[in-house]
Amino acid sequence: MITALVTSEIISATDLAKSVESEDYGAVVTFSGNVRNNDSDKVVTSLMYEIHPSAQDVLLEIVTEVATQYEIGNVAAAHRYGSIEIGESAFVLAVSAVHRAPALAACSQLVDEIKSRLPIWKYQVFSDGSAEWVNTA
Repeated sequence: MITALVTSEIISATDLAKSVESEDYGAVVTFSGNVRNNDSDKVVTSLMYEIHPSAQDVLLEIVTEVATQYEIGNVAAAHRYGSIEIGESAFVLAVSAVHRAPALAACSQLVDEIKSRLPIWKYQVFSDGSAEWVNTA
């Protein structure tokens, strides 16, 4: 099973992990990229992600591509857009496999590929009044 979701709704590593669990797979690996309150020695006061209309299709393409490279069972990826509160998850992955090595490797590659290829832009506002756009997930 492959799940890829671009959403404005709250996402949870726990929920995604449950969605990939199976009695067939002993390893479940998750990654949660959470909004932090700092970047480049500045205090972040707010953060927003803007997506390209193709983001959902691109995410599914990336997840499918990486999943075929490893002996894994199920994979789920979710990325939020819109305004996201400090401490909330912006990007979550869950991968299940019979053994930990392919689950860990697939999860790591998925993080790298999604951050590199997903058409999404981050807008950060800092406590000093400055702001920046970052082309990264």
